[in-house]
Amino acid sequence: MLFAVWAPLILQLIVPLGLIAWLVFGRPPSRAGWALQVLVVACYLAAMGAGGLWLVLPWFTPLVYAGLFAVAALYSHRSVGSLPTIPSGFRSWAAIGAMGGIAALFAGLALYVLSGGGTPADVVELSFPLGKGSYLVVNGGGNELINAHRMTLEGERFRNWRGQSYGVDIEKLNAMGLRARGILPKHLTAYEIFGEPLYAPCNGQVIAAVDGVEEMTPPEMDRQNMTGNHIILQCSGVWVLLAHLQRGSVAVADGQPISRGQPLARVGNTGNTGEPHLHIHAQRPGTAEAPLSGDPLHVVLDGRYLVRNALILK
Repeated sequence: MLFAVWAPLILQLIVPLGLIAWLVFGRPPSRAGWALQVLVVACYLAAMGAGGLWLVLPWFTPLVYAGLFAVAALYSHRSVGSLPTIPSGFRSWAAIGAMGGIAALFAGLALYVLSGGGTPADVVELSFPLGKGSYLVVNGGGNELINAHRMTLEGERFRNWRGQSYGVDIEKLNAMGLRARGILPKHLTAYEIFGEPLYAPCNGQVIAAVDGVEEMTPPEMDRQNMTGNHIILQCSGVWVLLAHLQRGSVAVADGQPISRGQPLARVGNTGNTGEPHLHIHAQRPGTAEAPLSGDPLHVVLDGRYLVRNALILK
């Protein structure tokens, strides 16, 4: 729990504000040094803003940092005109080289994060399965930096879980842009999405409906029942999994036909989940022994390919 709290505070609060302060109060030895200073800060903010998990701080925090960065860059530019174009001396050149390397690293991370946002050619089209409100995607997209499910795409030991590799995880936001009242509250009702009604994203039939798995207390996880209470739908030959549902809320049964928009259950905190959220993915049909072993398929929800930090307003 300490890591879950301190890591975001360091990487998403202390470091960004420190870099912006460095831009304001730092004294670069040359205009080239200033340009690299600006580039380092911009690339870090871009990489963290697009790829970071914004669960502790409000989702709009990167936008605030972008505004502060613009002001800081303009402020620091006032003193650039009196500086030499290039540095002089070994230490100044060493600093330039170090900043160039750091800027290249952060720029590469930002570009890699953004490369996972393109809509794939073949997708399964589904309706967004939740009701009115504001929602944030915490896992989704085309690479492992923005979608933790991608780790199951390769390797034989993940074969039975391959179907979730393009999965999407969704949280609901309150009026303050936060997914919960508190940083990592124990009480499930503190999470906006807990108990949220879930609706069928397609027409089809229920392949499996599992209820009765106990709710977990955040940040505990149930490794024995990975999907927790869940529903698997068959829609036009494709299986769609909706996982981590509230105990006692599943309102459909195996073999039952369902219609798009039909109430199915409520979002809970069961299975391999550190806190309440909805997991949804599409896959080729699995087997009775390993339902999630089918090959994964990309999904679009209400016409959008959802990647980490995408905001959905309903």
